[in-house]
Amino acid sequence: MNKALLLMLFMVLYNGASSNGIGVGATATTARPEVVNIGAIFTFDSVIGKIAKLAIALAVEDVNSDPENLNGTKLTLKMQNTKSSDFLGIIEALQFMENDTVAIIGPQFSATAHVISHIADELKVPLLSFAATDPTLSPTQFPFLVRTTRSDLFQMTAVADLVDYYEWRDVIAIYVNDDFGRNAIAALGDKLAEKRCKISYKVPLNPKATKDEITNALISVSSMESRILILHIYTSWGLQVLTEARNLMMMAKSELKKKFKSQWSNLTSARRVNGSSFGLNTYGLYAYDSVRHLAVALDSFFARGGNISFSTDSNLNELRGGKLNLDALKMFNGGSQLLQSILEVNTTGLIGPIKFNPDGNLINPAFEVINVIGTGTRTIGYWSNSSGLSLDPPEKPQRKLQSNGSSIGIQRLYSVIWPGQTTQKPRGWVFPDNGRKLRIGVPNRVSYREFVGIKGTEFTGYCIEVFLAALDELPYAVPFKFVPFGDGKKNPENHELLHMIQIGEFDGVVGDITITTGRTKMVDFTQPYIESGLVVVAPIRKLNSSAWAFLRPFTPMMWGVTGIFFLVVGTVVWILERRTNEDFRGPPRKQFVTIIWFSFSTLFFSQILIINSSYTASLTSILTVEQLSSPIKGIESLATGNDPIGFPKGSFVGKYLTDELNIHSSGLVPLNSPEEFEKALKDGPRAGGVAAVVQERAYMELFLSVRCGYSIVGQEFTKMGWGFAFPKDSPLATDMSTAVLKLSEKGDLQKIRDKWLMRSACSAQGAKQSVDRLPLKSFWGLFVLSGIACFLALLLHVITTTKKQKDDGKSPSCIRFFNGRGIHRHLFPHIPRR
Repeated sequence: MNKALLLMLFMVLYNGASSNGIGVGATATTARPEVVNIGAIFTFDSVIGKIAKLAIALAVEDVNSDPENLNGTKLTLKMQNTKSSDFLGIIEALQFMENDTVAIIGPQFSATAHVISHIADELKVPLLSFAATDPTLSPTQFPFLVRTTRSDLFQMTAVADLVDYYEWRDVIAIYVNDDFGRNAIAALGDKLAEKRCKISYKVPLNPKATKDEITNALISVSSMESRILILHIYTSWGLQVLTEARNLMMMAKSELKKKFKSQWSNLTSARRVNGSSFGLNTYGLYAYDSVRHLAVALDSFFARGGNISFSTDSNLNELRGGKLNLDALKMFNGGSQLLQSILEVNTTGLIGPIKFNPDGNLINPAFEVINVIGTGTRTIGYWSNSSGLSLDPPEKPQRKLQSNGSSIGIQRLYSVIWPGQTTQKPRGWVFPDNGRKLRIGVPNRVSYREFVGIKGTEFTGYCIEVFLAALDELPYAVPFKFVPFGDGKKNPENHELLHMIQIGEFDGVVGDITITTGRTKMVDFTQPYIESGLVVVAPIRKLNSSAWAFLRPFTPMMWGVTGIFFLVVGTVVWILERRTNEDFRGPPRKQFVTIIWFSFSTLFFSQILIINSSYTASLTSILTVEQLSSPIKGIESLATGNDPIGFPKGSFVGKYLTDELNIHSSGLVPLNSPEEFEKALKDGPRAGGVAAVVQERAYMELFLSVRCGYSIVGQEFTKMGWGFAFPKDSPLATDMSTAVLKLSEKGDLQKIRDKWLMRSACSAQGAKQSVDRLPLKSFWGLFVLSGIACFLALLLHVITTTKKQKDDGKSPSCIRFFNGRGIHRHLFPHIPRR
């Protein structure tokens, strides 16, 4: 993009039309005078003055030619040329006061209006200014100044809406260094602030600036970042976008305006100035309407019984006898009544509806937004105080009703052809064309170099690579250089690093900088490029499968209740089946054995399928997954306990633990490096170490990747992130945020993270296989129990059999255990005989 590109915004007054009636007061009548003296004060040779002079004269002729306007009373007009001099304006205003003047059209300039208004207020003579747009000309301070044009307050509101619409944040203001320019730009600054925008640089120009001075002013801003220039200057300096009457007049249906345009063409052809004719601008329309407005007000004034009379101002008696004859100045007795009539006028002029609101401003201020293309113009929309930016003229409905019945303005404009013949919206700023590269501060870390590493002039690490990738996503080049911060012997504090941005030493900071509330008051951060909340890391012990692992799925209480439940079920079944089932009959010993046997047999059948399934699932998990255990359960147990807690020295973590979690500082131990973390955790509280360490997850994941004896316990208890830092209101922060989001959407952010941070020796493939393959030690307890049960069963059987043989008087022999077929019927009665 051409760095010399200048974008200029022009707001053109939109002239609406209406058919409102004329507000007329009481019907009392008095004798009307034959003539009424009115005056006009402006600069004849200015662009506005040339047009206003003819427009005012034409308006007086139109009023006097129609007897219905003032019922026979004629207007006598006297015009004074101020020659762009505020002093002459004051003198000429005083001269009017000597000649029984009831009202003055003008003054043209805001600075003159500030002074003359004091005279008008004292002598009760209304001033109808068609060009004084200074927003500080308040009706409260100057009640006899009636502004018949739009205040710059509304124009600057429209400009602020445009800036916000195109998402610009900084603008440069070039303006006239007088009341007209200074106060208007002050109003613009207030309106931009409401949109979270600002004027980054102001260029005041001499009211009589030459072409060279204007050129120099533009050159002075050409090397600045902002490329949005707000020009608030006089039309006589060029930039005359109001010379094409067709582009200015939007009310083709207005017969009054058609008639005036025809009269204007004939009048300017007959009255050439210096051999050349000139066109019509908006101020000419305001000047014409001011006279017509005054005529309507005078008619209402006379209808209410008003009369023209003057008296001596008692405040001027002490000035009698001087050469200036100030005692000759007269005060208009009916001035207040005429002022009231002026403010109550409700009619239609060339500019549209002429009616004042309670604040003394014309109602419904509106502007046309024009796109200047070379030497031509194109309307891209409108702005009004009620609807904001819109595609439709203000007289059309501008609001849509929501479902709840409320209404909202539709902020829209047609597309713009920007300087350079492009339709792409300018971003509104560029880097200064002064050859200086941005100084990007980088923390010179001594640990966790995977995030930021510095070796000589080489900068590497996760944060550095994300920053470079984000720069590649920008639609423009960013000249920069990395500047290390720190001595390389200890990790620098991030607060000091960000302070370097505040004092102007750095233009940005790249590194492991956590976004916190306090830091956002110092600098502007980009969108977070990595999430990193606080976690608790503590030593853990492994609960691998053991010889008695098959007992761990249930607690002792669960085993006890289950056993009792089995016996109860066996007993109930015995009671129900005993009388009808022969298997539940016999000697008491046999019945007891039957109950026990049936109770334990239910363990392997569907009667307790849920318990059986749960036991199997839990046992599977115990035998195949490594179990980890720690006495620390999370930040809650740390906060309520008395064990020492480690935290990284120089970080925000210590302040967070004391301020937010109310942990006493005496229980906090600052640690400098991962090696100190490991030693303190290994020693534990009893040996001068710590029970746990609180640190950001990003660091701890890297810490734990090669240290298998520790783990994160509990939940992550804060939600934070890292971002790139830039000066307050830097547009680069916004553009880099967009670039980071693009990297995330494309998956590049995850790829960079995997490259630098995904490394874990604790989850190596060999270790995983050793867990998947179950060793003998996981089951030897079960085998021992089974062997003992079998041995006891056989021993009991041998003892029982031997005792029975002795009782029968027979010698013991192994063959007695078997019948002729080799099977003992007492042991296996279910096998049929053959």
